[in-house]
This record gives sequence, structure tokens and C-alpha cells, in this order.
Amino acid sequence: MNQVNKSVADMIQQEKLRMENEISLIASENYAPQSVLDAVGSVLTNKYAEGYPGRRYYAGCSVVDQIEIIGIERLKKLFGTEHANVQPHAGSQANMAAYLAFLQPGDTVLAMDFAAGGHLTHGAPVNFSGKFFNMISYGVDPETECIDYETMARRAEKHKPKMMIAGASAYSRTIDFARCAEIAQSVGAKFMADIAHIAGLIATDLHPSPVPYADVITGTTHKTLRGPRGGFIASKAEYASAIDRAVMPGVQGGPCMHTIAAKAIAFEYAMEPSFVTYQKQVIRNAQHMACKLQDLGYRIVSGGTDNHMFIVDLQSKGVTGVQAERALEAAGINVTRSCIPFDTQKPLVGSGIRLGTPAITTRGMQEKEVDQIVQWIDDVINHVDDASYLASVKEKVQALCEKYPIK
Repeated sequence: MNQVNKSVADMIQQEKLRMENEISLIASENYAPQSVLDAVGSVLTNKYAEGYPGRRYYAGCSVVDQIEIIGIERLKKLFGTEHANVQPHAGSQANMAAYLAFLQPGDTVLAMDFAAGGHLTHGAPVNFSGKFFNMISYGVDPETECIDYETMARRAEKHKPKMMIAGASAYSRTIDFARCAEIAQSVGAKFMADIAHIAGLIATDLHPSPVPYADVITGTTHKTLRGPRGGFIASKAEYASAIDRAVMPGVQGGPCMHTIAAKAIAFEYAMEPSFVTYQKQVIRNAQHMACKLQDLGYRIVSGGTDNHMFIVDLQSKGVTGVQAERALEAAGINVTRSCIPFDTQKPLVGSGIRLGTPAITTRGMQEKEVDQIVQWIDDVINHVDDASYLASVKEKVQALCEKYPIK
């Protein structure tokens, strides 16, 4: 191994050690099992397989055809869908393909406001979705901070969107997919559900499924599904051809067959009884963490959580989201700065932090460990500028992590 490659190998080892010694409360992160990592790092990365099983533009695809078929069938079984596409490289590409399947540039789309918890691909001006489509947003009720379905309905009636999207990247409450579908149908819009964050909860019946209601469903295979970084699309059978054409050749070329193999492995794990137990603990940990922070005087957006994450409002502490994120990172606890509904801070600053429990739950941590983590969070936020204090917390964090190694 030459020195350049050794440097990269050393950095990979450094990252492994960092993960081992720090606590991740980033709601979109998790730890994939070794079999998933093995697949991602396998010889399948060498194979070009542009096209679909039985219809490739390259020779030598007999084995990868079988792998992709397994992945498709497992995804369909996991969510009970009629059609599935496992090729999207990421959730953003899945969303782009879903738009391409049903929309033309300039068409109107109604989606959750980024400031209220929506995703970049739901219409942020800096994103392709905001550049190529006429994006109209709905948000949350100022009092409850839950989705304002009445405003959603009024805006759908006023703007007559071609597509309506339900789903979020920073929303802690149950989404009423049935009601969203009813609103979409009332104005003749296609209904898309973006379940990137809550896919694992839906797969285990711990969150209502959009499958009976949505025309198309997009998601990611990491986060709560605990698989490789990647995306997927599921849909009704009548849209199969349009979806597949939108993915390839619409927005992608050759699929990453090593990742598709890893997705297939993750889908199988998600159908095991132990995965249900895991997801239940994810929710218990999140709810326990939110309650403990409330006990310490923190305001939780919407008052709590129904899923794997929640937003902490830091305004009463005189600390911004970015200040808290950096101080907690220095203490070995990784979180995400976040805006709160109707925030006056810019997104790069934020008035809050988003906390999620999939990763610590994968490590085996439960309510007792959550109690300790919450106390450290409070300690850090009260000492954001005290480097020596943050270093002392980091030592305690590392000691806890050693008791719960990543497996």
C-alpha cells in the first residue's frame, strides 16, 4: 500500500474510532450491520448494470439481476406495495425521479415548508425542486406546532397542485396520510409520501402506512431502516413503467449493485421480529429523552414526539442551535442544529437542535443511558464556552460508549 492510500486507510480507521467513542443523536444516522457493510464493500462495486433485470445495456448481469430482483421483492413485501424500484442512489434522487414521473417543469407542487420541518427536496429555493417547479408550502399550526391540515386543504384548493407531498425531515408527530390523500384527491393531485425518516417505523406498523393512500412513496434505506445509504421508490402497479423510466434513464445511469445488495440484506432484517423490538425501543428512548429535557426546563417543539426524533427549542437558554451543536460535538455528542417553527434565525444558525435515537438504540442503550445523556446535554448547553468542561464531559461519554460498542 502506497503512502497516499495508507493515509486514506488511516483516516477510515480514525472515523471508526470516532464513531465508537462518540454518541450520535443525529436523527438521520444509524449503524449498519456488518453484513450490510460487507455487501457495500464487495466485488459488486465492479459491475456496471445500466438498465433493469433482464433488460440491461451491459453483458454479464445474470448474477446482479438476481440480486436486484431479491431486493425488489423484499421491499414490496416489507411495505406491501405493488411495485418497487431499489436503484435510487439516495432519497433526493428518489424524489427527483418521482417528480419526473408525474410532472413537467413549472408544474405546481404543494409540500411541507422547509422552515416547518420539510426537506430540501420539498421546494427549498436553493434545491432543484425549488428551481424547476412552482412549489407552494404548508406548515404547522402556531399553537400546536403540528401539521395544519386546514391550511393544507385551503392552499390545495387555491393553487390546484399537480402533486402534493407529505413527509418531513424534522417533524416529530404522526402524519395523517389518509387525510393528506383526501385533500390531494379533492383537487386531482397525485399524492406522494416521503417516508425517508420513518420508513423503519412504518415497516414495523409503529406509524400508519401511506401505502393504501399514496400514488408513489419515496424513502431512504439508512436512518431508521438501518441499511446502507441509498434510496427507494414504491408505487401502485399502474405507475411502474413511469417510475422506472424516471429513475433510469431519467435521472440516473448505472445503479450501484453493491448498495442494492446491501439494501436487500437490510430489507430482510427489517422483517425479523427483533426489528420490531428495536423500533419500539427507538420510540421509547426518544419519548423518554424529550420528557427528561422538559423536566430540565427545555421546550420541546409540539410538546413531544411520536417517532424517533424531536426538536429542542433553545431560545430560553440564550444559546443558538449552531452554538449547541458545536459545544456538544466538542463533548462527544453529535446532534443537528435545527430551526424551530417560525424561527427568526437563519437555517445555518437555528434556534434549536434536532435529536434522534436510532443510533444509540442500535448500540443497546435504553432509558437509563438516556437519563445520563440528557444530563450531559444540559451540562454542555450551560457551559458552551468552557473548553475544559466540555473535554471532561467527553471523557465520560467515551466511558459510556465503551460499554456499548457498535456491532
